[in-house]
Amino acid sequence: MYEVEIKVPADLETVRGRLRELDADPGETRRQRDVYYDAPHREFAETDEALRVRRETVVEGPASNDETADGGESIRLTYKGPLLDDGSKTRAEHETGVADGEAISGILDGLGFDPAATVEKRREYWHFEGFTVALDAVDRVGEFVEIEREVDAEEAIGPTREAATETLARLGLDADDQVRTSYLGLLLSDG
Repeated sequence: MYEVEIKVPADLETVRGRLRELDADPGETRRQRDVYYDAPHREFAETDEALRVRRETVVEGPASNDETADGGESIRLTYKGPLLDDGSKTRAEHETGVADGEAISGILDGLGFDPAATVEKRREYWHFEGFTVALDAVDRVGEFVEIEREVDAEEAIGPTREAATETLARLGLDADDQVRTSYLGLLLSDG
């Protein structure tokens, strides 16, 4: 599975208005708290990989799954591989739900993975032109729009990236303004 993603800085209120004008479908708004881990056997900053535990809660909108339907917290463990191209933030991604956040933290600790930093944000989801559009207000970093779609085959990356670029233009955004640095990297560079 590959996640084709482009992230650009943006004024969220302006983009939200444009999404409404284009009749995009609004989704949930979630509060996310991502704890990123350093590996004991290699430097993720050098290999451009990431391992995170994400805790999130729905703050607005209908819950889309049973994990958060009661307003509770969902927890996911995610590995992101190195970037695959120069035109986007496309990478292999593997993710799974976790029933017990304390247990997964204990497992990672026991294996020598150390918490590196925590990124917190408010993420508002929209669905438009077959893409997920996320309006992100990232604590201590700023406001960004991410447009993404998952694809199964590597040959689908290029056409999907092109479609994402065109869709961003419809939203009044320029893919040439993209930021390929992760929110973690942006946070640490300011820190």
